[in-house]
Amino acid sequence: MTVAFDKTPNRKRVGRALLPLAIALAMLGSTSLASAQAQKPLIIARNLAVNSLDPARTTCDTCNIYLYAVYETLVRLGDDNKTITPALAEKWEVNDNNTQFTFHMNPKAVFSDGSPVEAKDVKWSWERLANLQGGMAWLFETVTSIETPDARTVVVKLSAPDSEFLGKVIAPYSGVVNSDVASTQGAKASKDGAASDSAEPWFLTNSAGSGPYVLGGYSPNDELRFKRNEKYWDKPAAIAEIVIKQTKDSVAQAQALESGAVDIAMQIAPDTARTIKAPDVVLESVPSFNFLYMALSPGAKANTVPLTLKVRQAIAYAIDYKGIIDFTIGGAGKVVPVAIPNGFPGTDGLPQPEYNVEKAKQLLKEEGLENGFDIESVFPNENYYGVDMSTLMQFVQQNLAKVNIRLQLKPATFPVWLDTVKGDHTPLTASFYGPDYFGTDQYVKTFGMIPGTRWLARSGGDKIEGVLNNKEKELLDKAVAAPINERDELYHQIALEMIKDRIIVPLVGPDTVLAYSKNISGMKYSVTSILPLQDLSFAQ
Repeated sequence: MTVAFDKTPNRKRVGRALLPLAIALAMLGSTSLASAQAQKPLIIARNLAVNSLDPARTTCDTCNIYLYAVYETLVRLGDDNKTITPALAEKWEVNDNNTQFTFHMNPKAVFSDGSPVEAKDVKWSWERLANLQGGMAWLFETVTSIETPDARTVVVKLSAPDSEFLGKVIAPYSGVVNSDVASTQGAKASKDGAASDSAEPWFLTNSAGSGPYVLGGYSPNDELRFKRNEKYWDKPAAIAEIVIKQTKDSVAQAQALESGAVDIAMQIAPDTARTIKAPDVVLESVPSFNFLYMALSPGAKANTVPLTLKVRQAIAYAIDYKGIIDFTIGGAGKVVPVAIPNGFPGTDGLPQPEYNVEKAKQLLKEEGLENGFDIESVFPNENYYGVDMSTLMQFVQQNLAKVNIRLQLKPATFPVWLDTVKGDHTPLTASFYGPDYFGTDQYVKTFGMIPGTRWLARSGGDKIEGVLNNKEKELLDKAVAAPINERDELYHQIALEMIKDRIIVPLVGPDTVLAYSKNISGMKYSVTSILPLQDLSFAQ
């Protein structure tokens, strides 16, 4: 650039002439800074708790983050956590009763080694998940056949209608593996070969996916490292390298974030978040799809009085739901009407739980229990989603005391609690639940009072008259076979029935705290991936 000036300098003229140069230099500096930031690793603090990195064997929250970033699925969940969008499959069709799903692969999709993602890889990956019988094999328990009429078409047939099968396809565990590469490392998809599959150690040091990142390295109880997939077929990741550093508890994560040692802290409890004062830290509280619940067991051996419907209703009316949110997590949560997350199909417009001590007393009087009764509670003495279970149950104890129900708290380790609820049960307990995929049927099949569900058995409802709810089963059979526009109304009716059961009573839906440096963009909470790494970038 040439700057013109006369022999007698004019400061204003020179200043105006030099201004474009200054702007250009500033822009160059900004670009260089952004480029430098994009090349430096982004550090995330999190308790890893990884059980495996083999897509067919793993099941953990960190695993969700890993799989979603490394192994692309056929379809994705949009930013609204509701809309299904294309991924490896550019389009798909569903038959009238939701028993056949046909996917058409995107011809642009390639694995990290540059080879094309083909229908045979989908078939191999899903059959391996089902046949190895890992923790998430049940996602495909109704699949009877996977056909590949050509390299770009996958036809899946189910043994029963499933209107939420696409939600299971979105689950990170359904990610597609490069079958040619994994097979050479001892991975086997057939039922006969499952027992001799020897690929799990290889998956700890290598990846074979088509996602925006590849495995950069894994050191147990230390770090999980991601590197950008330079051959990614869709929008490339903005950050070249991401590292999740093992940081076990909320306080340690907060300290690392405040000191600048990490860019993101993923498991900050609401009470810890209130102590963070660093000006460069951004804190957001967003609704999650997790909740903690109280469960009543009419069939428990230790019951001192029959837990009839009216008694269960009285217990539910005695709980101060808004108060429990304030007491346990300082108000950073939501009321959950039914054992289905807010925002999932069928939950819109549900009646809110009611806190009514007088109504609770009246119901107990009608059952001849105006003087109350003693009831025990074995519960896991843990902390879930920032909620201390002992604190939660102490609040429940105080609430029930107002209606003369004397709750005896018996905190236990998780294994002891699990043995108790599976064995002789416990009259009243509490636990937690988070989604495995975006779909309501998983909650009905867990908490509904229908044959074969987890909590029909744990409540002893399969041995006590009046607990089984056949209407829920009838509605579920219709919902899984219905088109989407009819399905949600059927799930809404099921939710109303589950509320009436008064076996499972949600207590609190804790918000998720997003805690990160202000130089990070793209932070969001996802029901499937928890944190989509490919959406992150360093702010310009």
